[in-house]
Order: sequence, then structure tokens, then C-alpha cells
Amino acid sequence: MITARLVPTPMGPLSLLSRETVLVAAGFTAEPKEMYARLTPALQSEGLEVADGPGPAGEAVLAYLAGDLEALDAIPVSQPGTPTRKRLHAALREVKPGTTVTYAELAARAGLPRTAARAAGSACAQNLIAPFVPCHRVLPSGGGYGGYYYGVPVKEWLLTHESGGITNLE
Repeated sequence: MITARLVPTPMGPLSLLSRETVLVAAGFTAEPKEMYARLTPALQSEGLEVADGPGPAGEAVLAYLAGDLEALDAIPVSQPGTPTRKRLHAALREVKPGTTVTYAELAARAGLPRTAARAAGSACAQNLIAPFVPCHRVLPSGGGYGGYYYGVPVKEWLLTHESGGITNLE
């Protein structure tokens, strides 16, 4: 069974979907079914239940919001993908809070040529577990923020929070 929990954040509700103790999806939406629909058919076949309370992943989010920027790193995650995509997602988890990399740098960190920046971008676009797999820490080499599945303002907020800036949207 996939268990969904909602955690309030300054960017809006964060839906957290877990299978036993492993996070399989997370995203800034008030509707867990939106994240559930992005899971593989095999995971969807297990069903979805909504639980009360933050659970371990939610507690990590609350700690992250309170300033423990590495709290999300302790939560185990699992998402589908090719071996290359899995390497890119693993490399993403190694990008420390308060730092950013370019798509080419992410590719290199995953053992790919820097010319594999598009593959890195694709891995970020298909990331099901934001912000635990921190694709918000990847920026285009030409400057700016680039895109973000949950909107550039959310990406900007996360980066500012991690650099010691604002902690709310007021």
C-alpha cells in the first residue's frame, strides 16, 4: 500500500507518498493523487491511503524548514528509471544544500560526459521526489533559474532558504 501524507510548507502543501519506509514520490501539490498518477503501474496497483501526521519524511521536511538543511538526506528514496537516470538522481542527492551545479556538471558527477547535459535535464524533469532528490539545485550554465516542475518561484524559494535567506513567502 502506498501511504500519502500532506505537510504544510511556505510554498504550499507538499504531498509525500511512501511505500513502507521508502519515499516513492513527493511534490508541491495539495492533491496526493496527482503524485500517485505519476507512479509506475506496479506501484499504483498497491493502492493509495491517506494517513494523518507527518510520518518520517514529513518530520524531515519540518526539520529542513526549521533550518536543518540536510534533514531530507536521511530519508530513503526510490524511483524508476534507466541505470543512467538512476546515476543522475544519485548524483543529485550529493549536491549539498546552499550549492548549485549546472546540468553539465551534474552529468559529469554521474560519470557521464559533460555533453550529456540534456540527459541531466531530462532526469531533473522526470524527478518524482522533489525536494528530496534536489533538482532545484541545478541551474542552466547560461544563467537564470531554468525551469522547475512546481514553478520557478518554488525553486527560487528553496534556493534562497538553503542559502540562509528567507524562510517564508511573506
